[in-house]
Amino acid sequence: MDWGTLVATLSGGSIAISGTVLADFLRHRREDERGVGARRRAVYLEFITAAEACFARLRHLAQSPGEQPDLDAATRAAVRESGIQEVRERLFIEASTKVAGAGQGMFEHLRALRKAVATGAGPSSPVFHDAYHPYIAAVWAYRVAVREELEGQPLSPAAFGWGRWDGKDRCPVCRQAAVVGA
Repeated sequence: MDWGTLVATLSGGSIAISGTVLADFLRHRREDERGVGARRRAVYLEFITAAEACFARLRHLAQSPGEQPDLDAATRAAVRESGIQEVRERLFIEASTKVAGAGQGMFEHLRALRKAVATGAGPSSPVFHDAYHPYIAAVWAYRVAVREELEGQPLSPAAFGWGRWDGKDRCPVCRQAAVVGA
């Protein structure tokens, strides 16, 4: 028996099997990374969509507070019915730390806006704007975090011709309040 042939055959077979296993491992890893990216993208969009639905309902309640006999209950229902709390839990599981933190900040500001509306603050009131502008800034912070993670591209207010994310510099109510207060 020629040992050289046997060793060469075993070595060649081992190299071929190792190469196949490594290629299969790398292919599965790429597929898993694509799956994680797709799940993250879906939950990121679902979270901001739920936040927008909640905000739209809160804004409607703020515009016509007399329509609801219990404004506090109506604002709580707006949050609950938007589904944001459930999506937020998925966000905590799927998101990167940076995006989850930005999402939580956005949620906390949305809750502060809910509390302002629950007290009867109308859209043109200082109380509403004191909650609204930090919320809008938090929405943009979330968008920026998501964009940086998914696309690796920064985003700044200047890209839209704005001075700041919170919109105070473009808000007619806040500008008028500044003129009156000056």
